[in-house]
Amino acid sequence: MASLGPADSGEQTPESEAEAGAAGPPPPPSPLGPLLPLQREPLYNWQATKASLKERFAFLFNSELLSDVRFVLGKGRAASAAAGGPQRIPAHRFVLAAGSAVFDAMFNGGMATTSAEIELPDVEPAAFLALLRFLYSDEVQIGPETVMTTLYTAKKYAVPALEAHCVEFLTKHLRADNAFMLLTQARLFDEPQLASLCLDTIDKSTTDAISAEGFTDIDIDTLCAVLERDTLSIRESRLFGAIVRWAEAECQRQQLPVTFGNKQKVLGKALSLIRFPLMTIEEFAAGPAQSGILSDREVVNLFLHFTVNPKPRVDYIDRPRCCLRGKECCINRFQQVESRWGYSGTSDRIRFTVNRRISIVGFGLYGSIHGPMDYQVNIQIIEYEKKQTLGQNDTGFSCDGSAGTFRVMFKEPIEILPNVCYTACATLKGPDSHYGTKGLKKAVHEAPAGKTVFFFFSSPGNNNGTSIEDGQIPEIIFYT
Repeated sequence: MASLGPADSGEQTPESEAEAGAAGPPPPPSPLGPLLPLQREPLYNWQATKASLKERFAFLFNSELLSDVRFVLGKGRAASAAAGGPQRIPAHRFVLAAGSAVFDAMFNGGMATTSAEIELPDVEPAAFLALLRFLYSDEVQIGPETVMTTLYTAKKYAVPALEAHCVEFLTKHLRADNAFMLLTQARLFDEPQLASLCLDTIDKSTTDAISAEGFTDIDIDTLCAVLERDTLSIRESRLFGAIVRWAEAECQRQQLPVTFGNKQKVLGKALSLIRFPLMTIEEFAAGPAQSGILSDREVVNLFLHFTVNPKPRVDYIDRPRCCLRGKECCINRFQQVESRWGYSGTSDRIRFTVNRRISIVGFGLYGSIHGPMDYQVNIQIIEYEKKQTLGQNDTGFSCDGSAGTFRVMFKEPIEILPNVCYTACATLKGPDSHYGTKGLKKAVHEAPAGKTVFFFFSSPGNNNGTSIEDGQIPEIIFYT
């Protein structure tokens, strides 16, 4: 398990907590057996040395003085024997009932206990002492090794203020290498704020997070919750490799032989959440196609999806994982739509610059004038001066015959730098389509974060007729 932070956290052991519970020499320990009533040594006039109520209550923390109940802690006989016997912690019913509704019900409710000793086999002594310290003095003493058990104890006894301190501690120590471990705990303890922060960390540093030891320890529901996200910043081929590692670990947890069939079995729904169409054919051939986890039919269908047109339908998501924050934006460079734009294998192209750094995730393209139809299309972004292709996708889209635009997305966001000239390119195969007219040389997208200004230029050479004034590629979809 990944550590939360430096080991030198200043936390005390249960033994040192007991020794530090009262100023001056502690009273002699009482016998281990049940006591009715509890025996204690009087300490004369200690109240005179405490100037405030907080000091007086803090003095009583973990002290036999005036105590009227003991808690016996230890996880079963084996654990108790290993720790040298059960640990008995003195307390005061009034203080506990004043700080916790659970303790109030325990001591004063209709089923109130009158026992002088109460066994708590599921609570760690250090965590229980941290809870009592908080109830007696408002002092928070948690560390990397005790924060999870303290959070559990604070929830068990309904002390939300201590819960909040635990969550704050975890948030401060959240890193990519412990994000999955903390996400599992956040889901277990129903801490949505902490879970959201863990997911944000996983989104930003996905590669580091899945490489950490805690990744293979997560449960299947947590794995699926992460794989469903559109905001992971990782190649799909690496994500597939990570879930194979998880499946191997899960087979061992379930005491199953680590076979292809068992890995597929333990993955279940998670396998369908890998977006195989986002891989390159080389990535697919080198990894998933040889993994033995996919069936022969699935492998063939995916190879056909990569290589032929029209592409066969596959039962996997092809929506890009966009690791960008903020709101999706779209710019439209035409003011009017007309009919009949033909295609003969030549690319439609338009050049553009932009005034700020953005990331382009796709285009909006016009569809058929003949009713519902399918198109095959290759889209590209090319840096004009260097003639370098920055991103491309061979894909397709279906249209409904309307004059609207239809989204065609890149597999990954493409970074666009300010004042650099780029060419947007789309090569369509399909029937005649609508097209745009009354094009704009300058298009402005207004947002609270500022203006994004596009400048458009006609592309030299054969571009299927697309220009500033009219043609295809009406929309650019981007994030700032």
